[in-house]
Amino acid sequence: MIDFNIAPYVGTEDKYIKQAIEKRKLCGDGTFTKKCSEWMKEQFRVNQVFLTTSCTHALEMAAILADIKEGDEVIMPSYTFVSTADAFVQRGARIVFVDIRPDTMNINEQLIEDAITEKTKAIVPVHYAGVACDMDKICALAKEYNLKVVEDAAQGFDAYYKGKSLGTIGDFGCLSFHETKNLTMGEGGAIMFQDPAYQEKAEIIREKGTNRSKFFRGQIDKYTWVDYGSSYLPSDLNAAYLWGQLEACSTIQSSRMDTWNYYQEQFAELARSGAVELPFIPDYARHNAHMFYLKLKDLETRSRFISYLSEKGVMAVFHYVPLHLAPAGKMFGRFHGKDIYTTRESERLVRLPLYYGLSEEDRAYIVKCIYEFFEK
Repeated sequence: MIDFNIAPYVGTEDKYIKQAIEKRKLCGDGTFTKKCSEWMKEQFRVNQVFLTTSCTHALEMAAILADIKEGDEVIMPSYTFVSTADAFVQRGARIVFVDIRPDTMNINEQLIEDAITEKTKAIVPVHYAGVACDMDKICALAKEYNLKVVEDAAQGFDAYYKGKSLGTIGDFGCLSFHETKNLTMGEGGAIMFQDPAYQEKAEIIREKGTNRSKFFRGQIDKYTWVDYGSSYLPSDLNAAYLWGQLEACSTIQSSRMDTWNYYQEQFAELARSGAVELPFIPDYARHNAHMFYLKLKDLETRSRFISYLSEKGVMAVFHYVPLHLAPAGKMFGRFHGKDIYTTRESERLVRLPLYYGLSEEDRAYIVKCIYEFFEK
């Protein structure tokens, strides 16, 4: 069986984990946590990066920093993972879903303004497949209506909008280092922001509501409970694994991009025939080969397609079921306007195997099986 995903491993992770163990500093904010944060600050030209235990927790921190309160409304696409909504629902917000663009599967920036009310507090663009949303339009709306922008860049590590790293453009950006992502620490994430005014508050939230970070810097002689918070710090063991991958970032990304480009080239004929639609990359976006998907005719065709590939030993998967169709989505949110594309496009999309180290032989076999499906 050709797996849909295999977590990346470059070979240095063991060495760094051993070093972390030898230092006897296994909790959060150890040597490797700091190394990873500094690497991303420099690479992505962002003022602050805090590693977290997950992208979910990064989003929760962003919701707190954005001062989301009971009764506020937050605008986002329905075609996303549950964490995008959960982080704001936990603060008492009501989610307002709007339709997506069928080309990128991202939020339709032209529909956001009509969904804004006096209760709206934030816009949450989700950079699906590491392909940027139209951030100029979204940020302009946010400025006009005095809203926060929280970028869900879970899939957007090392992807860019007009040269700016995804997650560094809005007020807050959230990355994922789950094992299904381009780079991983098993479970993990990061919150990023430019405005230094948020730093102290972010440190307190991340340190269980204490001013412990100030204590460790020698700014105070003891630390205490000063505000709301939780335990969002990942173990330095996790960060040690990630550090090995950050050092090999270009190698990992190059491997993934090679597979993505191979698929794009090989399936061009199927796209010209109308059998499938391929991913679309706008001129303003530089993607990161996070995923490669095909869009088939309809749900029934997709189901047969996935079953056929499974019989041939290839694991392909569908993706999100739109949140507004879920029981919790109906309880905590509402869909503004018409669902023209969200459900329809989600039922057509299928993701192909794409991971660091996918062999040329395996990806050629995948292409061969897909052509056989359509020939039959």
